Amino acid sequence: MPAEQPRVLIYSHDSFGLGHLRRCRAIAHAMVERMGRLSVIILSGSPIIGSFEFRPRVDFVRVPGVIKLSDGAYSSHSLRLGIDDMLKLRASIIEHTADVFAPDLILVDKEPLGLRGEVERTLSMLKARGTRLVLGLRDVMDDPASLAGEWARKDAVRALEELYDEVWIYGHAEVHDPLEGIAVSRRVRNKMLYTGYLRREAPPTDGAVEANPFGAEPFILVTPGGGGDGMELVDWVLHAYEARGRPLFPALVVMGPFMPAEAQSAFKARAEALRDVHLIRFTPVIETLMTQATAIVGMGGYNTFCEILSFDKPTLLVPRVVPRREQAIRAGKAAAAGLVTCLPIDAYPDVTVMSDALARLPGRPAPSRAGVGELLGGLEAINDRAEAILAAPRRAVGAPLSVVR
Repeated sequence: MPAEQPRVLIYSHDSFGLGHLRRCRAIAHAMVERMGRLSVIILSGSPIIGSFEFRPRVDFVRVPGVIKLSDGAYSSHSLRLGIDDMLKLRASIIEHTADVFAPDLILVDKEPLGLRGEVERTLSMLKARGTRLVLGLRDVMDDPASLAGEWARKDAVRALEELYDEVWIYGHAEVHDPLEGIAVSRRVRNKMLYTGYLRREAPPTDGAVEANPFGAEPFILVTPGGGGDGMELVDWVLHAYEARGRPLFPALVVMGPFMPAEAQSAFKARAEALRDVHLIRFTPVIETLMTQATAIVGMGGYNTFCEILSFDKPTLLVPRVVPRREQAIRAGKAAAAGLVTCLPIDAYPDVTVMSDALARLPGRPAPSRAGVGELLGGLEAINDRAEAILAAPRRAVGAPLSVVR
């Protein structure tokens, strides 16, 4: 029988950046808004998850955070524990939460087996109980060669073949295939559902209005996302305003909570000498600032791209190319479709190039002018599919549930 009080568990491994957390939160909020008896728990390693507000019937369990070092190894974010003990602790919390919460559906974000395989045991336990297992992937993962090597090391294809019932891709097949170059079977391909991009809405009331120092005056919003890898973008923009080579709209820069403190201090000192540049560290409701902005400068992460489409603002993207080419691939395809304009990070720190791009930006067409069609049906498609899963009886072990297209 279908659950009278359905439950969804969303797992996000990442402790760094904002993308995974904000994507999972948007999906959870959409689900409880559509389904009045549903409860959702988000499992996350983000150290700032408590800074966000959550709707009724959405809550979170925070597992201890880890950070990825420059050599690719992981370390504890704040606890004095070795990585092996940290992973055992995280896996135990994940498994116990899933055991007690007993979800009808688990949605795993991006990493098929979690960080270093930490969620595999939980997935096997839930599958044996008849829980539906869904993997959620953003539109672009990485360039095919890099992703193939990474997934081979992580045994990810086996997870798609043997564990997951469905794979939801938060994008359009016509734009990009995130599994391009990955040797998966036709059976896995039949599990894939392209949902479309995830529409974002500005909250009705929040504190972001005070963060806008320009009032009704037009301004450019500059956002490097979480900020941990956005120092070059902010530095490049500040150099353009310091050079005064072209008349520019005022700029509001949201540096991001993961930008190193020393970089934030240096940028703030430079901005204090500029009458038309204002810097803030972080706001959990950046959507409101996006609605107020005349144009946006960003790096090309998935969430920023969804917001650009949702709020329909002329946009300049400066995508990163390390450690992944994900942003560069997404930005290149969006630029080719006429949705945004791009600057390659290789042009940094050419002040003239950035000044010219910022001067032209407010006059660029909004994404809706590109004539691409509706791209933002993702939350509706996810809800439709989740409702179908939760309305069905729990399957017998091993019985598939066909994806409705």
